[in-house]
Amino acid sequence: MMNTPPKSFSPWCLGASLYMPAHRLDLMDCANGEKLEALRSMIFCTEDAVSHAEVDSSLRHLGLCLQGFRDTPTRFRFIRARNPEILARLLDLPGIEKVDGFVLPKFNEANFHAYFDQLQGTPFKVMPTLETRDVFDVGAMNELRQGLLQDAVFARILMLRIGGNDLMNLLGLRRPRAMTVYETPLGHVIAQLVTVFKPYGFSLAAPVFEYLDDAVTLQKEIRLDLAHGLIGKTAIHPTQVPVIEAMYSVDSGDYEMALALNQSSSPAVFRMHDAMCEVETHKQWGRDIIDRQLYYGDRESVALPEYTELSVK
Repeated sequence: MMNTPPKSFSPWCLGASLYMPAHRLDLMDCANGEKLEALRSMIFCTEDAVSHAEVDSSLRHLGLCLQGFRDTPTRFRFIRARNPEILARLLDLPGIEKVDGFVLPKFNEANFHAYFDQLQGTPFKVMPTLETRDVFDVGAMNELRQGLLQDAVFARILMLRIGGNDLMNLLGLRRPRAMTVYETPLGHVIAQLVTVFKPYGFSLAAPVFEYLDDAVTLQKEIRLDLAHGLIGKTAIHPTQVPVIEAMYSVDSGDYEMALALNQSSSPAVFRMHDAMCEVETHKQWGRDIIDRQLYYGDRESVALPEYTELSVK
C-alpha cells in the first residue's frame, strides 16, 4: 500500500486548476513549478484534450514525466482519466504516487464501482465530474449522492466538478459570447446541484469559461459562482488563473463579519456594516470567508491583473 501524501487538502487550496493535455511537451516543467510557477493546481488530461489516436502515446509520455516529478507540498497535481480502463493503466504507472489524485469524467451510477473499486487501498483524492444526462434528473442525483456518502468513498472526494460544456453539448447548445453560464439553461441545473449536494458536505467546482477575450463576463460569472457556493473554477489558459484567483479575494467587511460570527463572545444576533449577523445561520458562511481569505487575501490588497491580448499558444 502506498503512503498517504503529506498534504493538507482543502477545496480552497486548489485555486484555479489549469487543464493541460497529457502529451504537453513541457508537462514535467509545469508539474515541478519551473514553468507556470504561480499555479496552485493542475490537471493533466487524458480525455477530451487528447484524441483517441493519441491516448497510448500520451500515457507513455505521462509515465516518463512522472519519473521526474519532484515533491511539491503546495502544488497539487491530478490526472483526468479518460475512463475506468485508462484509470487502471494510470494506476500501474511507476511513480503514479507522485500525483495527488484523479478527475473522474462522465461520472454516474453506471461507472461508480468501475472507478472506486480499483482505488481501494490507495491514498488518492478524486474529483468526480457531473456531466452526463443523469445530471438533469434530480432523482438520479439523489441516488448518486447516497452512494457518494459511503464513509470510504466520501473521505476520498475532494470536490465534485460540474462539466458545463458537456452538459451544454447534451442540449445541443454552446454558451453565447458575453453571457454567463447562469444565463443559459444550465443556470437552474447548477442551482439544483448545489441544493442536492452541498447540504451533505460536498464541495462543487464551477464550470470553465471558454472565451479568452472577455474579462468582464468572466468576472461576472465568478461572482455568480461564489454566490452559488461553488469553490474553484477550472482554467483553460494560464492567463485566466490570476484573474480567477483575484476574484476569490475577500472583501474586508465580509472578513470582519466572518471573524465576529465565529467568536464565542459574539451575541446571537448583532449588527455590523449595516447587515444583520446571526450566529446560528451565518456561521458556516463565515468559515468559508475565513478560508478564502487565508488562501487569497483581502480584496483591497489584491490587484486585478491585466487581462488583454490573450494568446492561446
